[in-house]
Amino acid sequence: MARVKGKTALVTGAASGIGRAIAVMLANEGAEVIVADLNEAMGLEVSDEISSNGGKAFFQSLDVTDEAQWAQAAAVITERCGKLDILVNNAGVTERGNTEEITFNDWKAVIDVNLHGVFLGTQAAIKMMKGAGGGSIINIASIEGMIGDADLSAYTASKGGVRTFTKSSALLCAREGYGVRINSINPGVIRTALLDAHLANFEDPEPEYQRLASKHPIGFLGSSDDVAYGVIYLASDESRFVTGSELVIDGGYTAQ
Repeated sequence: MARVKGKTALVTGAASGIGRAIAVMLANEGAEVIVADLNEAMGLEVSDEISSNGGKAFFQSLDVTDEAQWAQAAAVITERCGKLDILVNNAGVTERGNTEEITFNDWKAVIDVNLHGVFLGTQAAIKMMKGAGGGSIINIASIEGMIGDADLSAYTASKGGVRTFTKSSALLCAREGYGVRINSINPGVIRTALLDAHLANFEDPEPEYQRLASKHPIGFLGSSDDVAYGVIYLASDESRFVTGSELVIDGGYTAQ
């Protein structure tokens, strides 16, 4: 299939988990993918996997909290690809802690990656896209930014910020006629290596899995590909009339 054929896509946090699935699926649908991450070894594995399967990809080291590194990545993309059509701001971190207990340093670390990183990426992408025919920016938020969680105060704050920042940026680009669409995706609990590591802490992980799955009316947890399918839609021209929106992929969690 070729739903994003001829497009160039940058995916942050693409070395593992949801980011990896997004990068692979974009490549399978015809995009040239820049696999951006701090983990060079794992990032190169993803780009090599895409290339070995006939796709186009290369690795780009990127700390999403560093404005200078975003400028450097933009220069590399311009030189190697000529343009950027798709940005997926996926990189993120989680730190458990309620408002009373979380330290300010831990709070700042989460906000820095999850919110400041999305701001820097969006700003850099708009600059690249607005004079080159437009593009699509997709910010990975979370249902935790929609409903709150007493034990994830920084994470929920950061993801709530991503949701509304996405809308503000989308309205700017629409008003200015840039041709840049910006949307967010809000996943529920997704079965990734990080979740598997959490489950491994239990002598019998099944009750914990069922506890998490029970929060989703559909009865099971989502996969990374479930999120990647949403990215493909928002990245493709099929969603040309969609901007400032949020796609909820949560098995009915927030419908309750």
